[in-house]
Amino acid sequence: MSKALVSIITPFKNTEAFIADCMESILAQTHSNWEAIFIDDSSSDDSFNIVKSYVEKDARIKLYKNKGQGIISALQTAYSYSNGEYITRMDSDDLMVSNRLEVMLNSLETYGKKHLAVGQVKYFRADGVSDGYAKYEKWINRLTKTGDNYLEIYKECVIPSPCWMIHRDDFEACEGFSPNRYPEDYDLTFRFYKAGYKCIPCDTVLLHWRDYSSRTSRTHEHYAQNTFLDLKVHYFLDLNYDSSRPLTIWGAGTKGKTIAKLLLHEEIPFYWICDNPKKIGKHIYGQELFNFDYLGELNQPQSIVSVANAEAQKEIKQYFETQNMQSMIDYFFFC
Repeated sequence: MSKALVSIITPFKNTEAFIADCMESILAQTHSNWEAIFIDDSSSDDSFNIVKSYVEKDARIKLYKNKGQGIISALQTAYSYSNGEYITRMDSDDLMVSNRLEVMLNSLETYGKKHLAVGQVKYFRADGVSDGYAKYEKWINRLTKTGDNYLEIYKECVIPSPCWMIHRDDFEACEGFSPNRYPEDYDLTFRFYKAGYKCIPCDTVLLHWRDYSSRTSRTHEHYAQNTFLDLKVHYFLDLNYDSSRPLTIWGAGTKGKTIAKLLLHEEIPFYWICDNPKKIGKHIYGQELFNFDYLGELNQPQSIVSVANAEAQKEIKQYFETQNMQSMIDYFFFC
């Protein structure tokens, strides 16, 4: 069994109802050489004292106050105190399965640097998980099982924020927690992708992911959908956009319009297509909307798809396949 030290980065704020369970799941790990660095981000409940009581019992648990404000600052603060050869993140309201650290560490030591260990997840909620979260769980686990997470990176965040592990050198090489961009977990995922770190396939649930109405990802302004689109467009233009090829937006709903505004702001030329007869021929933001088959008149176009309907997405994907177009080269689903 590996003896490498793993640093578990755990920011928290007002999670007194769950944080003890989180800590117990860390204490139960089969890999015992870890340090858990808990950072209090201005809690107003009893979270700090609960963690403090554990610190007094186990020297592997460290407790500090956030040097600034917000989760990015808390992550940066935690990392500044870390010493591990490997870095992982944990949320204070979730639960690790008992062999999570062992499985991830063994994977990384088998595959070597430039790899990212990820794990499957299982949502749980006192009054039952919603259909939306159940679909997200199924989707992200399908990608994780084969290590093909990046194939759908523009749809949603494809790396569960509390369920990854990486070698410290690789983490620092892609700037770690340094950038001040939200959503911070999605931004980090894009930087893993940009650095070319391969996801190690995993067919095992390693994290029990708690959902509840006041969870930060549900309530904070930094996790609003418009922020996600800002981030997606930013990285698409940086990593996948080919300026020598014509670019299209497929779909003129709310998300399509937001993407159009972002591209116009960046002065990126594009064609706008859709399959809604009521919109074809109209002008939005000075851009004419063409029927989707206008793609056939363009020379090797790239397409951003903003259509959210699952059945419509299947039909659009089938259309691309008939045109011999490839995902993540010729077309990109943004929802």
